[in-house]
Amino acid sequence: MSLLPIHGHTVLRARFDDAIRRNALPASLLLHGPLGIGKQRLALWLGQRLLCAGPEPRPCGSCQHCRYALAGTHPDIHWFFPRPRLKDGDPSPAKVADDFREAVGERIKSGVYTPPPPADGIFIATMRAMVQSAAMAPALAARKIYVLGGAERMTLREGAEESAGVFLKMLEEPSPTTNIILTTSELGGLIPTIRSRLVAFRVPALGTADVDAVLSEPAMQVAILAAGGPKKLEEQRRLANGAPGALLSGAEWADALVRARRMLDAASNRDRQEQMKTSLMQGSNKALGAFSTSLEALTTLLHERARSACERNNSSGAAAAAKALDLVEAAKMDATKRVNPQLITSELLRQLERLIA
Repeated sequence: MSLLPIHGHTVLRARFDDAIRRNALPASLLLHGPLGIGKQRLALWLGQRLLCAGPEPRPCGSCQHCRYALAGTHPDIHWFFPRPRLKDGDPSPAKVADDFREAVGERIKSGVYTPPPPADGIFIATMRAMVQSAAMAPALAARKIYVLGGAERMTLREGAEESAGVFLKMLEEPSPTTNIILTTSELGGLIPTIRSRLVAFRVPALGTADVDAVLSEPAMQVAILAAGGPKKLEEQRRLANGAPGALLSGAEWADALVRARRMLDAASNRDRQEQMKTSLMQGSNKALGAFSTSLEALTTLLHERARSACERNNSSGAAAAAKALDLVEAAKMDATKRVNPQLITSELLRQLERLIA
């Protein structure tokens, strides 16, 4: 059992490879982009590339470091992501490490994984475990890699300012033998003190051929169907819209794309704007979560518009899509502050209408 093969992101991978060869790769990175495009898989690829000791091209996939990395068992690649809070109110770093060892094993066993439930998080105990681990020498390789997926779920306000401060200092001044890679689909959800300590890279949506390659993986098909996704490949490709991993959210992602398309349509049709704002709050006590997913779907659609405009040499269309993306990121930031979705939507639609006009 091993990680699924990585597909796409060839430009970014070439850029990282070049930086490693020049010894110019920043020690603390942030990979951000739409939900379901493989940011964590890219981060793990980068960790494998950094540790590979085999022949060129690297990562070779066959040396000891690569084999352990692909199996999810390399002692110097530490993969963290949102998890349920442990029953022990203040678990030790050893208990946290055991929990993640089991969780990573489950992800490797299935090959793919669904988005974490809303209650899962990266809690202060996880950060303590990471800081303690980073203080130790590498076990097998020349350096250690830390991957934090879903970094917007990090909680730093639990009355543990000292631990949080140590973690932030680790981001700002990592050990010469340590690389830290955070990933997020909600850039606005990261607090400024974290973002300011990272060098950010935007990870774009996948192209059609890469989406097809991901969807052709048997484990991916099993997971999509288990999540209640469509059975037909054509429908999967359409709903993926460059982000096949989002299909693991099942009907939730399909509904979010519908809402996002309606939002774009409403921005150019004033008669539909009130209907759009009202529909966000109807019939659900989970409106904020659904709204956040809609904003993520909107990000995916706008990236597709920007890419399509670039392919048609439509510079004005690409610029408009880029400005719209900035507006959506600002809306995501407001959503993390628990602002009413209707208020956010009203302002977002007003700004998008002005941009479209």
